Order: sequence, then C-alpha cells, then structure tokens
Amino acid sequence: MPENRTSGIDRRRLLRDAAVGTAAVSAGGLAAAALTTPAQAAPPATAPVAASTGRRRGAVSFRWWGTSGWRIDIGDRTVLVDPYLSRLDTGLFRGAFDPATPLEVDTAVVDRHVDRAENVLVTHTHWDHYNDVPHIAGRTGARVFGTLTAYHLGLAYGVPAGQLSPVKGGEVLDFGDYTVEVVSSLHSRNGAYSLAFPGVRVSPPPKPATIADLPEGDTLAYQIRVADGPAVFFMGASDLNERHLAGLAPDVAMVASAATSSTADYVPRLMAALDYPKVVVPVHWDNFETPLTNPPTVAPSDRKRLDDLIAAVRKASPRSRVVVPEYHTAYHF
Repeated sequence: MPENRTSGIDRRRLLRDAAVGTAAVSAGGLAAAALTTPAQAAPPATAPVAASTGRRRGAVSFRWWGTSGWRIDIGDRTVLVDPYLSRLDTGLFRGAFDPATPLEVDTAVVDRHVDRAENVLVTHTHWDHYNDVPHIAGRTGARVFGTLTAYHLGLAYGVPAGQLSPVKGGEVLDFGDYTVEVVSSLHSRNGAYSLAFPGVRVSPPPKPATIADLPEGDTLAYQIRVADGPAVFFMGASDLNERHLAGLAPDVAMVASAATSSTADYVPRLMAALDYPKVVVPVHWDNFETPLTNPPTVAPSDRKRLDDLIAAVRKASPRSRVVVPEYHTAYHF
C-alpha cells in the first residue's frame, strides 16, 4: 500500500491486517479447528447483547441457510441473501435431474424461518437462489434487489414494482446502519464450459412453472458494510471478474465452492482480488435438496470440492481463517 494513500478503506485494511498478523502468530492452528466446529458461533440474536457504540441496536449476526443463502440481523433489521429454504427435490443429487421439476414453495418451512426482512439480495435467478424470494417479498414487504431478470420475474410472480429494485453492479446503497455495494459478477461454468439454464428476461414472462423457467439471468455479488462492524462479501456462484472487485477488501468473504475446474485459478485470483480476507466461509457445497438440519448433508463429490476449496484458500491466502458453517448458527465477525 503506498504511503500517501489515506482513504478510509486503506486505514481499515491496515488495522485489519495488523489484527490478522497478531492472530496468525498467536493461534496458527485456528483454521484447522474451524473445519470440525463452527468457529465464532454466537448466541441467538434474541439473547442479550451489549450495545454497540454505533447507530445500530443489538448484535450483528450471520446465519447460513444452505447453498449461498444467508440471514443477516443488524440489530432489529434483517437482510437476506439468496434465501432458499424449500429445497426442492429435482433429482440432481440422485443422478436423475429433471428440468421439468415443478416450482413449489414450502411455505411452512419458509415462514418458520422468515419472520421479517427489510431487503433481499439476489445473486442470480436459478431456482436454488430465487425460488422462495417472491413469497418472502409478499409475506414481509421486503425490497428485492437483483438483475433486470430478477425484476421481470418478480413482476411475473405478482410482486409489486415498488418492491423490486433492478441493479447492475457498481451501486453503493445507503441504509443508515449499513451499506450494500452491488458487484457485477459471473456464474460458474460446468464441465462443458457452459452453464445451466442460461438466458435473461427482458420483459415479464408468464409465471414460471418449472425450474427451467428460472434462467441464470446474469450474476451479481454483494458487499455489506455494517456501521462500526465488518465488511462482508457474498457470492452465489464460483466465477469472478477481478477488475470489479478492486478496492472491496472485505473482512469476511462468503466464497462459493467451484463445481468444476473450468475457471482458471479461481481461488488465487479471488483471494488476491479481495485483498486476502481475514475470514473465508465456504458456501454452496451442501446437498440443497435435503432438509436444513445439522450436520449438513454433503455428497462425496461435494466433500472433495469443499476440501479442495479449503486447501486452495490456505495455499493462496495462508493468513485467512477458514470457517465451515452449519445451518442456522449465528456467527459474529
């Protein structure tokens, strides 16, 4: 870092890196422990927590809901990222994938976990990221941020236009206690260097009926920066344009496990572009067609992908601490 740079990000990076260095010296084996226990697990958000010196009230917690889904509670305010709780059985994990699988919302499960939401951030519109979003928007009145495809799909589901906010990447949105930076990103590539259900929606289609009716629709990532708290980066697919990540320097990065090796140098490029985050949390490695019960169900091939991701992070960013999450557990960073 040049000595004459004095931006807020650079000062925070300096303090962050100093803290990471101290932790690395005093607790070099901490990352290994995170592979078997959910490090930094915190009491539920309803438990008494000392007040912060910032504007927010109460604790800031992050709960993983499988795939790339998260619930973030900032005091009495809630943000959701890719909330997918219905966990449809498409046959994907049984070797019998059916693109004609009907879209359904398990309202009992969704409503049990989603009591409130202020904003919903959608990375892309595949079913395992978007399926439950229209129902959540209708139930809570939450505003939905996503691509133009997410906007048009929302209209197709009957979500009022006033609750739909299309974004492209580059926007920095101020919500007082926190900001959301939208990042233009890329979807993962399969073994054929393509992706499932490509395409966009440039106008409202008929209401989607099957999982094939929810295309990728372009892909975004998000960074939430909490006042007097951490900056946390969220991705929903395992590819990136590192030029769009310059300057983010998050404290915590929720990193999608790579489905294939089609994307060259995925982890090294990502870690360098994010300026080697203090904490890396792998996501999108679980069997998302099984119930959200701990321990998460992991297919053998996905277990290998998770292990490979952890090894790659440790090699590319040895000072980063890897935290493998469990469902519904509140993490404080």
